[in-house]
Amino acid sequence: MLRPAVVQILKNNESYYSLVLAVAKRARQITDEAIENKDKPILDEKPVKTAVDEFASGEYKIIEDPSLR
Repeated sequence: MLRPAVVQILKNNESYYSLVLAVAKRARQITDEAIENKDKPILDEKPVKTAVDEFASGEYKIIEDPSLR
């Protein structure tokens, strides 16, 4: 999937802001994992692209706190 559209990732009236925060948090986790596992090869893709792909494929989901709406 090349550059999935935001509307394909967001479901159940989730906000764009939630998507941005979730992707940024997951990208940071990917980077931290790569730093911790120095024995693995260098990242093939940028962490943000990997995170977006993971959310688009459904591997990760956005969980919003309903009390914050």
